[in-house]
Amino acid sequence: MRTLLNIIWLVLSGFWMFLGYVAAGVVLCILILTIPWGIASFRIGLFALWPFGRTVVDKPRSGVGSFLGNVVWVILAGWWLAIGHILTGVAMCLTIIGIPLGIASFKLVPVSLMPLGKEIVQVDEARALVHH
Repeated sequence: MRTLLNIIWLVLSGFWMFLGYVAAGVVLCILILTIPWGIASFRIGLFALWPFGRTVVDKPRSGVGSFLGNVVWVILAGWWLAIGHILTGVAMCLTIIGIPLGIASFKLVPVSLMPLGKEIVQVDEARALVHH
C-alpha cells in the first residue's frame, strides 16, 4: 500500500515539491554561507518525493543552533515551501480519493518550516525508538 500511495503522490505532488526543494537547495548552495540549509533542503526534498513509510523525528542533540538555523531557513526558503504544501494539500482534498494525500501534504508543513534538528527515518524505526 505504501508503494501505491508513493507512486500516486509522486505524480500528483511529490515531483513538483521535490523540484521546489531542489531549487531552494541550489540557490542556498550557490550563496556558500547557506550551504548547510541547502543540504537540508535536498534531504527534505527527497522525503517530499517519497514520504509514505518514512517519518520525521527530532534529533536528540539538536538545540539552540537548530532553532536559530530554522529561523534563517524560514526567511530564506521555508515559508514558500510550506505554502506549496498547503496549496497542494488543499487541491488534493478537493477529491475524496485525494484526501489521504492532502493530509500527507499538510503533515509536511512543519518540516518544511523547520528542517534543522530533524531526522527522516523509516516508520518501523521510529516505532522502535519510541518503545526504548
